[in-house]
Amino acid sequence: MEVEAEIDRLPIDLLAHIFAMMTSFTDLAQASSVCRKWKQGVKQSLARRETLSFAGWKMDDDSTARLVRHAYSLKELDISRSRWGCQITDDGLYKISLAKCVGNLTSISLWGMTGITDKGVVQLISRANSLQHLNVGGTFITDESLQAIADSCPLLKSIFLWSCRHVTESGLLILVSKCHKLESINVWGIRVPLDCFISLLTISPALQIKPRGLPMNIGSTSMLPVV
Repeated sequence: MEVEAEIDRLPIDLLAHIFAMMTSFTDLAQASSVCRKWKQGVKQSLARRETLSFAGWKMDDDSTARLVRHAYSLKELDISRSRWGCQITDDGLYKISLAKCVGNLTSISLWGMTGITDKGVVQLISRANSLQHLNVGGTFITDESLQAIADSCPLLKSIFLWSCRHVTESGLLILVSKCHKLESINVWGIRVPLDCFISLLTISPALQIKPRGLPMNIGSTSMLPVV
């Protein structure tokens, strides 16, 4: 008679607890393919996760969206570009936006994702109504994305717009005017006139504009006042 392996006697809850400690998505994928029980354990481990970071992993649209769909308790999602080249596109952001957890996300990082545009960002942000922290630095978004953020993210506290060179004064004014809980905004490398930042502080005097007092490439001026 075939003897059942000791690990196969473990209940799924315990397997899920073990899989939750694994940080390699490659290892999780391999574990999921071992047998039906292990596959269920991997799914349960993902369902318990409140944080998912794909930074440092070479991910594509389908694999990323599949993992996010199983992460029902997810609060923080990081799909920043890494040195391996994360391959997420607008299609991937659309697929991620359909996940049930998106409405509960409080933090999203799309740092350096040069393969995405307003189309994908707007789709994702329009469903992320609980968002408090957003990093879209190093992307090619425009005021269209800022308008969607302003309309869909009333709880937003911080936004990172580092080197978003297609963002204009109009988009920043809309964002600050509608996001009343916004506490800080990083605008390093954005090409807008100095008067824009004065206008932002007029709307929200307590707003922290970063970097503070560092040289900025903002039109004809070279310095942002310390706030």
